Amino acid sequence: MSLSLEEKKAIIAYRIQKAEATMIEAKDNAKLGHWNLVANRLYYAAFHIVSALLTDKGLFSKTHNGVICLFGQIFVTKGLVSKEDAHLVSRLQNMRKSGDYDDLFDWTKEDVIPLLDKTELFILKIKELISLKEIE
Repeated sequence: MSLSLEEKKAIIAYRIQKAEATMIEAKDNAKLGHWNLVANRLYYAAFHIVSALLTDKGLFSKTHNGVICLFGQIFVTKGLVSKEDAHLVSRLQNMRKSGDYDDLFDWTKEDVIPLLDKTELFILKIKELISLKEIE
């Protein structure tokens, strides 16, 4: 996929905004005790910020698994992101799938609450790796 610099900046800015807005949705759902939705929103917040990072570096994937795989292969392997952060993203992806699709299954407050701060910190770390942030 070939993007102009302006298109790239616009997509990155949009995905950063989407990650931040989705993080707010996670917090709002936590106040209501909707733990499956919190897990879902945490995953999507992480997914959007990782997608912004990949776009910034000229990397693209059409699937969620591809995005997560590229993230690990490129950024974790090179030591730019910790293994713990990569594990967080994988855990959130698995939690989202379980919460969305598994029958007779629900996440609890104890499962999800510790991940709010971790995901928020993850978003901040990834934003620091993005070089084409919209600053104008």
